[in-house]
Amino acid sequence: MVILSELLSKGSSSSSSTSGHSPTDGQSSSNDGPNYDVFLSFRGVDTRHSFTDHLHKALIDANITTFLDDEEIETGEDLKPELETAIKASRGSIIVMSKNYASSTWCLDELVLILEQHMTSDHIVIPIFYHVEPTHIRKQQSSFGDAMAKHKQTMEAETNANKRSEWAQKMDRWNKALIEVANLKGKDVNGRLETEFIEEIVKDIQRRLHVPLRSVRQQLIGMDYSIKFITSWLKDGSSHTADILTIYGIGGIGKTTLAKHVYGLYAHEFHKSSCIEDVSRVCDGKFNGLLDLQEKLSSDISKTSSVKVHDASVYTSKIENAVARKRVFLVLDDISTLDQLDALLGSKGFHPGSKIIITTKERHLIERCALFKTDIKPKHTKLLLQGLHETESWKLLCLHAFKCNYPKTGYEGVLYKLVKYCQGHPLALVVLGKSLYDRDVTYWEGCIEGLKKETDSHVNNVLRMSFNSLPSKNDKDLFKYIACFFVGIDRDVAETILKACNINIRSGIPNLLDRFLLSIGWKNKLKMHQLVQEMGRFEVRQESHDKPWKRSLLWCHEESFRVLKQKKGKGNLVGLALDMRMLEKEMLGASYKLKTDALSKMDNLMLLQLNYVHMNGSYENFPPELRGLCMHGFHLKYIPSELPMENLVALDMSYSNIESFIGCYSNPQRLEKRQKLDGLCLKNKRLLGSLKVLNLSSCKQLCSLGDFNQFPALERLIVRNCTRLLEVSESIEQCVELALIDLSYCKQLKNLPRIIGMLKKVKTMLLDGCNLGESQTEDTNLDMDSLDMCNANKNISISTRTSSSTFVGAIPSRLKFFSSSLSRSLVRLSLVNNNLSTESFPMDFSSLSLLKELYLDGNPIHSMPNCVRTLHRVEILSMQYCNKLKLVEHPPHTLKKMWLYSDHQSLEKVVFDPKMSPLMLFYFPRSWTPRLYEIEGMVKIQAMVGVKEKVLRSLGWINLLHNKRNQGNNPRESRMQMLYEFGIFSTTYDVEEMPSWFIHRSAGPSISFTIPSSSPNNLLKGLNFCFLQTRRVSYERPLILLHHFPITPMITVSNITKNRMWIYECNTDRYSIYGECWVVLNHWMFGMNEMEPGDHVTITVTDSRRELTKECGVSLVYKDDGEKKEEDVLGYYKSWNHIIGGDLSPFQTTTGQYILNNDRFFTHGIVLYPYHRKFVPDGPDIQVEKERFWFRALSLRKPDISGRAHKGEGESSRSHPSDEKD
Repeated sequence: MVILSELLSKGSSSSSSTSGHSPTDGQSSSNDGPNYDVFLSFRGVDTRHSFTDHLHKALIDANITTFLDDEEIETGEDLKPELETAIKASRGSIIVMSKNYASSTWCLDELVLILEQHMTSDHIVIPIFYHVEPTHIRKQQSSFGDAMAKHKQTMEAETNANKRSEWAQKMDRWNKALIEVANLKGKDVNGRLETEFIEEIVKDIQRRLHVPLRSVRQQLIGMDYSIKFITSWLKDGSSHTADILTIYGIGGIGKTTLAKHVYGLYAHEFHKSSCIEDVSRVCDGKFNGLLDLQEKLSSDISKTSSVKVHDASVYTSKIENAVARKRVFLVLDDISTLDQLDALLGSKGFHPGSKIIITTKERHLIERCALFKTDIKPKHTKLLLQGLHETESWKLLCLHAFKCNYPKTGYEGVLYKLVKYCQGHPLALVVLGKSLYDRDVTYWEGCIEGLKKETDSHVNNVLRMSFNSLPSKNDKDLFKYIACFFVGIDRDVAETILKACNINIRSGIPNLLDRFLLSIGWKNKLKMHQLVQEMGRFEVRQESHDKPWKRSLLWCHEESFRVLKQKKGKGNLVGLALDMRMLEKEMLGASYKLKTDALSKMDNLMLLQLNYVHMNGSYENFPPELRGLCMHGFHLKYIPSELPMENLVALDMSYSNIESFIGCYSNPQRLEKRQKLDGLCLKNKRLLGSLKVLNLSSCKQLCSLGDFNQFPALERLIVRNCTRLLEVSESIEQCVELALIDLSYCKQLKNLPRIIGMLKKVKTMLLDGCNLGESQTEDTNLDMDSLDMCNANKNISISTRTSSSTFVGAIPSRLKFFSSSLSRSLVRLSLVNNNLSTESFPMDFSSLSLLKELYLDGNPIHSMPNCVRTLHRVEILSMQYCNKLKLVEHPPHTLKKMWLYSDHQSLEKVVFDPKMSPLMLFYFPRSWTPRLYEIEGMVKIQAMVGVKEKVLRSLGWINLLHNKRNQGNNPRESRMQMLYEFGIFSTTYDVEEMPSWFIHRSAGPSISFTIPSSSPNNLLKGLNFCFLQTRRVSYERPLILLHHFPITPMITVSNITKNRMWIYECNTDRYSIYGECWVVLNHWMFGMNEMEPGDHVTITVTDSRRELTKECGVSLVYKDDGEKKEEDVLGYYKSWNHIIGGDLSPFQTTTGQYILNNDRFFTHGIVLYPYHRKFVPDGPDIQVEKERFWFRALSLRKPDISGRAHKGEGESSRSHPSDEKD
């Protein structure tokens, strides 16, 4: 080993580097920033009342702050101080070089100062050659020669030697300035229409100074993320085709406002631009509406013609030709049909770099247009707007209701109700806020009461446009069904019921999703924005405003109650919902009990919800066409035998008092009709033959489930939280269509039928919270006696007595026989919160050959159970909140997602299979407590005392060996840790000054050097970088600006020669720090591909807000010839995949830099914050990853750090050097 810091110091080209530009004497010392966008320099006698006046007005109209001197007469020889100040306070200057410009000494002095600003800062200069030739200016001919000759005569006529010398110096500066301005790329007005010429200048200024349009100066509330996203998309120039961004969402969500805002900000940066608003409204409201829009678009992006065109195809051709030649920026607002898209975009493609923003209410419309059927398809990006958060909604409502950001005293309650009602819908918040401005609280309360009765509001009309665009009556009916009854319901369950109601869901559901009238939420639940849902209910209310019994659907509980109470329901009713808990308390009472005959005339009723409703009378009055029946809180202990259930596909009796679900309808009160009932059961073996969904959740009295042969079509059995349930009958084998079984939190369930394992269609089995891990073997004999007693007490008769041999024995704590009760067809298995230890699991799950999802959350396992490794198709494994979990070793290589999050941070080690598939890991490894752990391929933190000496020697950390040997006696040093990630080793320890073995140093946070030449026997293997830090005193800390400082020190290594940059946001170990000063020591494993002799390198530390870097140093580490033959002690570390020299593509920005941040493993892209922008000035702020699954711990075949390929998938390559003793 040779450490050549001496060679480094000799071969270095410099010892430090300076970033940025130092301010010059010519720059303003003011810290207030520029006061003007543009300074206008012109000769008043030539252009003040003509060209310059028109230009000034155009600049002001374009929201460009412009300085123009109103003084016509020069009052002295020297430039007025206010003019000098104005030039220095401007971001740019326009110099109107006219015939008599050089005759004014003021103009010439302005020119000199403007060009000085241009040279010493980013002050832009635009010369305009107003009917003059640049050659005449450069060579001082014509009027410019005459003017300079007169100035020379004035100089020569001066008798005062000092003044004559001053004149001579001025003449020299003027001459140079005229030559320089003539050489600049300017704009020539000759042969141009001045109006067009001025428009071009204004757009150029807007583009170069990023001046927004006047209309977008205001800040949009709650749109920050979306604006940044679109800005990043606009600035991304990586595409070689046109880029299309679709902004979609429900009506009124802010699509148009956002698109127009961004258009105003950036339209000037393109050659041509156009914003076409309200496309759908114009096309629907006017016969030639689309033709008018084409004409506007064509005139915006190409030269207009006086000839009026009446053929859409002609305009389309003109648009196609224009967009093919120029880089354009288009906004097409509210597109609803393919005809609109094809007419406005054509089919021949756009000039590279063009950007098109389209707003629409239909998700998949854009990619069906003609433009996407060409050989070179545009790049398509999508942005979904989903409304404002509560705090943003609060602010927007206050802005319009109170003209400030906060509510008046006493309005907080009503404001909260309105915010909740609007659910983040911006248009609703704005409309309501404006209507309630300067109104008292009583008026607000009345408005809230009337909202749900209003059917013709502006907001509702906007939302109704999406409803009206639905292509069929089926889709409109489907929307109304869901709005009235199925919001919050599992999609599969809802589709099962709706299909039975003769609703076409195959195309209907996608059509609703495409128009954002519906969405799919967490756990596959149907979601609908509250305003959209109310709009759907308004459509139903239109059927009869004042007579609810004449409508097809009744969802309002008060109206449903009155219809049933008054027995007015007729055959027109298809669905009715009543939940007595939702009615006002004063309406509840004995006098409001209902009778079953209220349903007798509702012959076509298919959907019925009677939650917590007490009904008297015979249940044979229930409608015979019922498809979905929900009776939560049903008061009887049995299901009435006369209830017509032949056509039922879904039955939900959750929270009911029923005690069993055995026999025809389980009526234990009618023993005298025992034989009659048994005969009825045998005769009508398929009384529940249509039933597909049975939900008996939270039936606290339910003891047993049986006679499944009565519902052979059953697909979903949901019996959650039935705490007294003891058995499930073997007759479940008759349910050959069963796909889902949910027995979660049935804690007394002692027996699982072995026959379940024989069912061939069960895909999902949920057994959460069933206490499967508790020892239950001693209760084997007791269970059947308890069941007998339960049945005897309730006089339950079962046609064929079920013996104990029918059931599997009690589930043993180690679940040795548990797998026999699991169907081989299972795709999803959940065993959450079962008190299962690692030893409780069977050794083998290989029979579950189709299993893809396994959930073990909340169990006291200390390591991943061995049986998990026998699952050869599993893709999702969740072990969240397993607070004793320490080791996850070789999870199945087929995994795509793995959850390991836990509050207790107990995890110590995760080791992967070398042949693992790309994985998405959900875990947050950084902890605020000192902790040793390793996630192979991501991060490894180990105690320094456990690191082998030969590893430290290989890193060039020989000088740490003395500290390491003494750590047992020093409690501070004993807490030292070594962190490894990305091919970078790090440690932190207390010290007052830089380590002496770093010879090459630099004061401050940055150092530059050139890698010296090395002998063939000494190959570069890495570099050590060290920096000394101290705490900032509180008054020196910068003001807190979100994301302006990294959380921990950020180290940027830039190989200027190879144009490579690594930005490492290091996770420093602050727990070993006790003093006021400390060093952070890094070893970067660079090879010849990254660093080689002659490369110029700069390393910079970006401090966090609380720390300050005082000094830094670097030392190169080489490998000598003798070391090559030895075992590579760093072989394990080099085998990681995502390290320098390996695959860092997920960490690479669009402009080529690498952002090495451990959090990136657990996020969906790269986010560039202000503190990154010093090193990554270009590219979008948010860079979404192209691949969701990319993490791979180990490289299958990877070059070593020196660039030579090596093999090594055996134990030697994966041995952990820190785990061995020296």
